[in-house]
Amino acid sequence: MRARTQQGPRSSTRQQGGRRRRTVSAAAAMAIGVMTLAALTPSASSASAAVATARPDAVQQALNTLVRDDGMPAALASVKGRDGRTRTYTAGVGDLATGSKVPVGGQVRIGSNTKAFTAVVVLQLVGEGKIALDADIDTYLPGLVRGKGIDGRRITVRQLLQHTSGLPEYGLHIDDDELRHRYFEPRELLDIALRYKADAAPGEKWGYSNTNYLLAGLIVQKVTGRPLAEEIDRRIIKRVGLRHTYFPTPGDKTIREPHPQGYHRNPADGPLRDFTEIDPSAGWAAGQLISTDSDLNRFFGALLAGRLLPAAQLAEMRTTVPVGDSGMRYGLGLTSRPLPCGGVYWGHGGDIPGYETRGGVTEDGRAVNVTVTSIPTDEAAVQHVKDAVDRALCG
Repeated sequence: MRARTQQGPRSSTRQQGGRRRRTVSAAAAMAIGVMTLAALTPSASSASAAVATARPDAVQQALNTLVRDDGMPAALASVKGRDGRTRTYTAGVGDLATGSKVPVGGQVRIGSNTKAFTAVVVLQLVGEGKIALDADIDTYLPGLVRGKGIDGRRITVRQLLQHTSGLPEYGLHIDDDELRHRYFEPRELLDIALRYKADAAPGEKWGYSNTNYLLAGLIVQKVTGRPLAEEIDRRIIKRVGLRHTYFPTPGDKTIREPHPQGYHRNPADGPLRDFTEIDPSAGWAAGQLISTDSDLNRFFGALLAGRLLPAAQLAEMRTTVPVGDSGMRYGLGLTSRPLPCGGVYWGHGGDIPGYETRGGVTEDGRAVNVTVTSIPTDEAAVQHVKDAVDRALCG
């Protein structure tokens, strides 16, 4: 659940001042393979247009590059083009141990894209008059947020959603074994964060921290009296028909539907390890959801079309602050990024050990989401993921 200026929020490492800092632990990636060319073949769903294997299009070529040149075990994409048609793509293999095919439209862990879902629920409650964006945390969680330079009476709900609270990151202090196998209650994660001093004064600057969305989730639960997972399911997943999206139940380390295996490196130049099955509770409101590329396109498309929020709250969500000098801007759980062909696209993005997801939608309805099955560990691979998104939206 990290922010990365080149392409967007990561699953759980930290970034400040527009300069990317790489860490190698799985928790930092939340807090934040050599493939053969024979595996680089496109796939298409029954509703998709077939892509000629003899002359792969720009998106397929971009996925092929991620596998061939960057060592990604697999890459997947779903693209809704200017013509309104949806195309699906795969490259690589779904399982390094067996060499099995990448499942078309497979489920993956979507990391910090979860933040957009949490933000939508908060903003729906704002529209219902149950939460005020400029109220402080203590209005809803009195006395809970206190620490070194930290006072919940000085931090607003808006600053949580916008990452301008100055709150420290909890994910940097969870190691790989804990991340994979330990169940965390949200309050345990908050306790970890509050051991450390504030990164900045509230409102002083933008700084990505999963702690912000941990607190946003706790506010949702306090206001509604219901688990966050139930509110996301009721208010978003069922409302717009996300048939392959769900919030894993406590203790569920699996991915329910067909999926590519996810892999993680630690150290960054070490071997790939299978990280498909993990306890995702360390992500919670900031990064726990499982979904598909197509469902993410549907979610962000519905959001931008006004199907999830009243106009006033959608406008608040789209009111952004700059992220360094990257060109990326962050709103309330929603980012905008410039396109080389002009204009911007709106989305979020996310990393969690095993998977990285990037993409978004444009004002005219184009949409893409790209997934790779290992978090890139060098700048070339980071750029190649971005290139895949750009090619899909500018093609």
